[in-house]
Amino acid sequence: MTKGRTPKAETVAPRGNRRATSYDVARVAGVSQSAVSRCFAPGGSVSSGTRERILKVARELGYRPNALAQGLISGRTNLVAVLISSLTDLYYPEVLTELARQLTLRDMRMLLFSLETESEVDAVLHQVWRHSVDGVISAARLSDAQVELFAQHEVPLVLYNRTAVIASAASVCCDSVSGEQALVTRLLAAGHQRFAIIAGPEDSYVGEERRMAAAQRLAMAGINDVPVVRGDYSYDSGRAGLHAIAARGALPDAVICVSDQMAAGAMDAARIDLDIAVPDRLSVVGFDGSGPAGWASYEVTSIRQPVRRMTDAAVAMLTERIEDPDMPGERRLFAGKLLTGKSARLG
Repeated sequence: MTKGRTPKAETVAPRGNRRATSYDVARVAGVSQSAVSRCFAPGGSVSSGTRERILKVARELGYRPNALAQGLISGRTNLVAVLISSLTDLYYPEVLTELARQLTLRDMRMLLFSLETESEVDAVLHQVWRHSVDGVISAARLSDAQVELFAQHEVPLVLYNRTAVIASAASVCCDSVSGEQALVTRLLAAGHQRFAIIAGPEDSYVGEERRMAAAQRLAMAGINDVPVVRGDYSYDSGRAGLHAIAARGALPDAVICVSDQMAAGAMDAARIDLDIAVPDRLSVVGFDGSGPAGWASYEVTSIRQPVRRMTDAAVAMLTERIEDPDMPGERRLFAGKLLTGKSARLG
C-alpha cells in the first residue's frame, strides 16, 4: 500500500455475498479497527480527517455497523425496556412515541413489555433479565422488593409516573394530586355540591392517587358521601360508570373521572343515553389532556400532562444512570396544565 493513498475499494472489497465488516473498512482506510468502531459510536473520539476517510470507505464498501457486534465490544445492547400496563390511565401512544424519539436520538432502541394488569410485573421481569437490556423505564407499579431486584441485576431503573419508597429509586411524575385537587376546587367554586367518582382499577397507582386526591379535597369541603364506581380507563367503562351512578338514585352535580377517555364515555352516557345536559345539568372532568379529549364533540375539562418534558427527563435520567450506576435516586415532579373545556362548569 503506497503511503498517504487509500486503495480503491473494489480492490479489497469482500468477495461473493459477504457483507463488509469493520475490519474491511479499517484495511481500506488504513486505520485500526477500533478507529472504525469509534467513528460509528455515539460520542466516539476520532479526528475529523480520519472520520471523513472512514465514512467514505464505508459508503464505497456498503458497510453498515452491526449493533450486536458493537454491543459485544462496548458491553452494551443499546436496548431499553419499557414496561406499561395495557389498562392504563395515561395517553400512552403519545408517551411511547416520545420515548422512542428520545431513545433514537441517543442511538438506543425501545423493547416494549405490555402488562394486562399492573400485578403481572413478576412474570415480565423474568423476560427483561433475559434480554440484557441497558436500562428500564417502568410505567407500571413496582413493589419495593421488585425495585431492589434491579439493583441486584445491576440494571438502571427510572419510574415513569410512579414512585417508590426506596431512596435509590429514580422517578419522573406528573403532580396528579395538585392537578386533581385544582379541578375539584374549581368545581366547588362553581357551586357543585353532590359528586361521584369514576375511578380506575384498584391496582393502578396513578388512578388511586387521583381518586384519593379528589376524595381528600371533597372531605376538606365537608363532602364525604361520594359514590365511587370503577372502570378500566376506557371509553366504554366511563359510559357504563355513569349508568351505574345514575342507577344508585339521585344524579350528582359533577362526575370526576380519573382519565379523559372515561370522561368522554360518561359525557355520551349523559347526553345520548340519559338525556342529561352537559355541562348545564352535569359537569364532567377528566385527567391527562389526551388528544381525543380535545375533539370538538367533547372538549373535556382536564389536566394536561407535560408528556414531552416528562419523557425527555425520564430518558435523560436513565442515560445518566447507565453511564454512572452509582448516581443517587431522585424524583422530578412536573405540574400539569388546566384545560378549561366545555364539559364542566368551573368557578
